[in-house]
Amino acid sequence: MTQLVLPLETRSALGRGDFIVAPANERAVAFVDSYPGWTAPAAALYGPRASGKSHLAAVWARTAGARILEAAELKGVIPDGPLVVENVAAGVAEVPLFALLERGAPLLLTAQEPPAQWPQAFQLTLPDLVSRVRPLLAFPLWAPDDALLMGLAVKLFADRQLQVPENVVAHMIRSLERSPEAIRDFIARADAAALAAKRPINSSLINDLLDGRVL
Repeated sequence: MTQLVLPLETRSALGRGDFIVAPANERAVAFVDSYPGWTAPAAALYGPRASGKSHLAAVWARTAGARILEAAELKGVIPDGPLVVENVAAGVAEVPLFALLERGAPLLLTAQEPPAQWPQAFQLTLPDLVSRVRPLLAFPLWAPDDALLMGLAVKLFADRQLQVPENVVAHMIRSLERSPEAIRDFIARADAAALAAKRPINSSLINDLLDGRVL
């Protein structure tokens, strides 16, 4: 018999001390930590989903007193002061984005692609915007090394108040696609399966999930 699992909210720890620093992201972390002594008023963080862009942007927003907006929310009125614009993607409002880059106030953008690729990837048509985003200061937040994968998995388990043995985490990492999103999604499945079956998260449960014996 399985237990009904209620969809309780899981809160991620998003403080500066909770961010996992590794060679793959240390330049981005160093730049964010250097505020207000930034070498440029605007910069971008880029990488795949679940790579830590929003976490690091939230850290900076608290330090700078910045407002956080989704790129899809950009309209004609440009907010004052420091600003985070999340998830720049195809369909972004080009005129407001250009105005933000022109105003000179502190600005941190996040996207999955590096800014140099935005004109083609997002089909930007405003020439002045294209000329501004290509040279934009940008920092990657992902390269799938084992240390970062392990640290991410341990943090995601801890966000769910779960302590999983290191050897079990390592086994899981070796068996999954080497992407932060795949790890995040699998941990959510493991947590739900463990609650439903009243089982610990161990190598046996991980194997059952990998083999499709547990949904």
